[in-house]
Amino acid sequence: MANWSIEEAERVYGVSQWGGGYFQVGENGNVHITPVPEDPSIRIDFKSVIEEIREEGVQFPVVVRFHDILRSQVASLNTIFRNTIEEAEYNGRYQGVYPVKVNQMREVVEEIVDAGAPFNYGLEAGSKAELLTVLAMNVNEDSLTVLNGYKDAEFMQLALLGRKLGRKIVVVVEKYSELLLLVKTAKELDIEPIIGVRAKMTVKGRGKWESSGGERAKFGLTISEIIKTARYLESQGMAHCLKLLHFHIGSQLTDIRAVKEAMTEGARIYADLHKMGFALDYVDVGGGLGIDYDGSNSTNESSRNYSMQEYVSDVVYGMKEMCDLEEVPHPTLISESGRAITAHHSCVVTEIVGEIKSNSAQVDTRAADGEHFFVKNIRELLETYDQQTNMQEVYNDASQYKEQALDAFKLRVLNLEELAKIESMYWQIMERLQVWYAKEEYVPEELQELDYSLSSQYLCNFSVFQSAADTWAIDQLLPVVPLTRMNEPPSVNCSLVDITCDSDGKIDQFTIGREITDVLPMHPLKKDEPYYVGLFLTGAYQDVMGDMHNLFGRLNEVHIFSYDDDPEDFYIEEVVKGSSVEDVLNIMQYNPRAMAQDMKRLIDKQISTGNINPREAVRWTDFYENCLSGYTYLKP
Repeated sequence: MANWSIEEAERVYGVSQWGGGYFQVGENGNVHITPVPEDPSIRIDFKSVIEEIREEGVQFPVVVRFHDILRSQVASLNTIFRNTIEEAEYNGRYQGVYPVKVNQMREVVEEIVDAGAPFNYGLEAGSKAELLTVLAMNVNEDSLTVLNGYKDAEFMQLALLGRKLGRKIVVVVEKYSELLLLVKTAKELDIEPIIGVRAKMTVKGRGKWESSGGERAKFGLTISEIIKTARYLESQGMAHCLKLLHFHIGSQLTDIRAVKEAMTEGARIYADLHKMGFALDYVDVGGGLGIDYDGSNSTNESSRNYSMQEYVSDVVYGMKEMCDLEEVPHPTLISESGRAITAHHSCVVTEIVGEIKSNSAQVDTRAADGEHFFVKNIRELLETYDQQTNMQEVYNDASQYKEQALDAFKLRVLNLEELAKIESMYWQIMERLQVWYAKEEYVPEELQELDYSLSSQYLCNFSVFQSAADTWAIDQLLPVVPLTRMNEPPSVNCSLVDITCDSDGKIDQFTIGREITDVLPMHPLKKDEPYYVGLFLTGAYQDVMGDMHNLFGRLNEVHIFSYDDDPEDFYIEEVVKGSSVEDVLNIMQYNPRAMAQDMKRLIDKQISTGNINPREAVRWTDFYENCLSGYTYLKP
């Protein structure tokens, strides 16, 4: 730590590695944002963002959305596809769709639709509620709307309503019975559908979601079912309605080889269907374009070993090669790359409100008359061992003394004060051992846990279950970074715990370099100086998957736009209030107004008995009602 520098901060926190060109560590030690990488003159200091949020009176924790990053990702994906298609002399086009399940927030979808308009970038829906949403939002008649997921008659009618409105809505058949329902509904309404089929691929993706591909996949038709579907449409005079082949081998693909294999198999299915007389226009390669959450550029579950450019090249060139070999037309390519579009634009900012340390409460360990020999033994060990002592032996003896003391306490041999002395001296010994082994090349296995045992837990004012659900549910790594002070050496190893009453409400998996660790170096807390950390890459899924555990609702949101003429290069375009206590209680079918009335009656009863005077009663009534209308998270 003596040679600490910004370069060392980058090594520890990896901001540039996972930041996608948008986030860096500034020379002043603060996180800086370049929302439009093509224009590095616009550079936002996150500390300035925090200060303006505070000036606006917005309570933390908050979700900060950088809308320029969202727009930049939409433009980047579409531009790379266009340029690669031109370079490859590919005869088809690219018409991507954004799967709204990744982040259904209205502001996010609106921004994507607007940024994607020049590219005719469309939307994908996988449920009835999402379909109702995209029907109202995707009004560009030249863009596509792709409908996945299981469907009922009402779903089919809504899709055909879209066709009646002149929209390019593609109903993707996930199981054969859906085809029968779609054909029946289309004939009854006399509306011609655009039909796609989803192939159940033999290729599997790599990573956490590899089970969504392969023969046991939840969605899709087997090869025989695809042929049966095509022939049925032919028999109904609707063969010309079959326009799209869709396949998907998993989300967050970690290994580019899976993409190459999928393109070979999918392109071959397309080519043979075309040669059978079914002139498909589109091939939808699904989602899967990954995000490098840990910055390792590897096949780790939270990373990827390829760039967006490499992914696009393998899609375009893979399809072109097979089509040229089979002498069939190049189809229009579709992808559903939601995670890659949204992940970077959003982060959660929370304040550290406290520190929990296992050895923080030390009692007076001086010798006392008549104390038990267990206390004397561990004191002698603490005071006599030196640099020449066998440190493994010291650890073994200290651990044994502590275990014996606990057993003796349970048997009423030791009293509580004596046990506290032994515990305090034990932790003093462990701290000295930690310092000793920090300089050694070899650390015995039993002592490798010392860094974790002696680490702090920084208490964060947020809920893991609401704002970082994937870290709890599927062990997803999310980058965690102090937003300031990275020009100072971090001297506190810690994990993060939230303010819920659940022991699972914690984050204790981090990446440093290419290693996954259970503690992250952070800075010591200073009195009267708030310390903020950011959980980054939360724009995909985290915004919409959070639950109501402990009745912590949605966070306050701050929407940031860059503005080159502003001294700070940004402005707050909108503040969206998070959930109040009333909001979350209403969701759980309580009646906050009735609760307030009940509380007032209870307080009035205390007035009548003389336990509370009227003026005090008014204050308590107002306090209760203000709490009901207030933010669910802790106030500073």
